[in-house]
Amino acid sequence: MAVEHLSNTPERNRCAALVTQLVAPTYRAGQLSTVQRWLSMLGDATIEAYPPLAVLAGWMSVLSGETLDAERWDAMLDAASFEAVPLDGSASFESARAMFRAAFCPAGPEQMLSDASLAVAQEPAWSTWRDTALVLLAVAHLLAGDPDRAAMRFAETAAVNGTTDALVISQAELASLGMDGGRWAEASDHVKIALDMIDERRAHDYATSVLAFAVAARLAVHRGDLNEANARLTQAMRARPTCTSALPWLAVRSRLQLAKVYWSLGDHATAGHLLREIDDILLRRPALGALVDEVGQLRHIVSSSRRAGATGASPLTPAELRLLPYLQTHLTIREIAARTFVSRNTVSSQVSGIYRKLGVSSRTDAVEQATAIGLLGG
Repeated sequence: MAVEHLSNTPERNRCAALVTQLVAPTYRAGQLSTVQRWLSMLGDATIEAYPPLAVLAGWMSVLSGETLDAERWDAMLDAASFEAVPLDGSASFESARAMFRAAFCPAGPEQMLSDASLAVAQEPAWSTWRDTALVLLAVAHLLAGDPDRAAMRFAETAAVNGTTDALVISQAELASLGMDGGRWAEASDHVKIALDMIDERRAHDYATSVLAFAVAARLAVHRGDLNEANARLTQAMRARPTCTSALPWLAVRSRLQLAKVYWSLGDHATAGHLLREIDDILLRRPALGALVDEVGQLRHIVSSSRRAGATGASPLTPAELRLLPYLQTHLTIREIAARTFVSRNTVSSQVSGIYRKLGVSSRTDAVEQATAIGLLGG
């Protein structure tokens, strides 16, 4: 009410200062619409007159998927200066601007790494923005092709009692990296933490929740729980429209995970649609480092499978999903049958079904294909 009261008085500067203090906690409480109403009420001229608030306006544009608005705020902030300590809790205007620019990622991994490193260096352990700086640095390492260093920073972020967005992203990324490495039990723990946090903070429609839902779906497919997988996919697709080129690294990474899951479930049309959405994002933000290579790998799998005549008519069954990890071993069909307590003919039939659905003709190709679309870890 204080914001509404001040906005109707000549004290616009006081109102701008108050809003600057309230934006972050209000957004984190799940009230994005309230923040947007305040910013609209103040107007661009008042916001631009107080650069720390302009940074927050830029963040709200990014988090709500408004790419053009985010570009406008980025250009305005590039020419702005502010010497005092901002009222939003960040260490400096320079650090706050660097974090916004890192999230927006207009110039690729190298600049993102520089911006995020600056923020991590400036934001102390007690800063409410430190987890944001850390998660952006982790993502920058990921885009630069250094997943091990990224994992260290994601783990550091997860250990901070910070914001929902940073913690959900870090837990989702740790889950994804765990799955990539075949550490499914570890990944399951990270998925649970991310989903619990989304539920607790009522952040189901936030752009930053899409990746968590995507990796939860991937985990469910690995377990053979297709009902759970479809439920998580529905949540991810519902939140997807706010996850745009305003957060290009998150938009592409989330859609890449979703496309892999849909492809593994036999829904090739949706997987293809998500790849086209990725192409649209890459047109605006082509410099996404290692992510571009990952997209290329999935595109190769998709085109190769189509040429090989993969049906895409049905997903792997739970039994076929349970069998997949054995194809990574040197066990024979007979030995796999003994381990899984089924007949040799049953295993042989399941292997044939896997080959047909993945569009491959050999055990090695099946493992490579399943790994590429996220059904197996490396």
